Amino acid sequence: MDYKQKFWDSSAEAKEIYIPHLSADAVIFGFEKNELKVLLLKMSYRGQWMLPGGYIRKDENLDDALARILKTRVGVSGIYLEEFAVFGKKNRSEFYFEDFDESLFQKQRFISIGYYALYNSSVITPIPDEFSEVCEWIYLSELPDIELAMDHREIIEKALLALREKIAIKPIGYNLLPEKFTLSELQKLYETILGMSLNRGNFYRKIKNLGILTKLDEQRRGGAHKSPDLYTFNEENYAKALENGLNNW
Repeated sequence: MDYKQKFWDSSAEAKEIYIPHLSADAVIFGFEKNELKVLLLKMSYRGQWMLPGGYIRKDENLDDALARILKTRVGVSGIYLEEFAVFGKKNRSEFYFEDFDESLFQKQRFISIGYYALYNSSVITPIPDEFSEVCEWIYLSELPDIELAMDHREIIEKALLALREKIAIKPIGYNLLPEKFTLSELQKLYETILGMSLNRGNFYRKIKNLGILTKLDEQRRGGAHKSPDLYTFNEENYAKALENGLNNW
């Protein structure tokens, strides 16, 4: 069966079970080798890359829809996502399906709710769906060289801006760093997200004052210099900071 036929078959079913004109897209960020990356699908149709997204059933809550979409599209579950923007420019998605006539469900005008998540990419084994060739982590530095579908480049850029804004009021790192990490590794994560260098002394002092870290009686071994201390997140204090915000940042 060719991919156009798959779209036609899915269109008939979609009209019966999904809310028209409403979709959701998820920007899932990972962190590796001191770089941010994002989880993308490469579609068999057109060969363009896109975010994992989909439609909302008429009988389900939005959060349940996101969980189902990520499970079926990339084989991922248990991800906490935050809404950050709504995307509704005219013709934002219709052009992608220009090979089809106007009766195709997917070719209708769709307003998309954007979500982002932070996740440790080492614990995810992405699995592409039936419409995709591959599902992979792509470094943000590689995005200028790949073709993204629809307005998904804009969605990723705005998700990064939302993440930068969040740093000022909520802690970052729990879902991106390994269980044990150094202060230098945590600082590099912040610098990567912010796109700027931070003063080490000021950063260390501020992050310690938040009370979200627990110093371990362990050091990172194997370097040429003094072995740095290892830390882990204090889950209780981290959860409080997520709920109440940062008071001493």
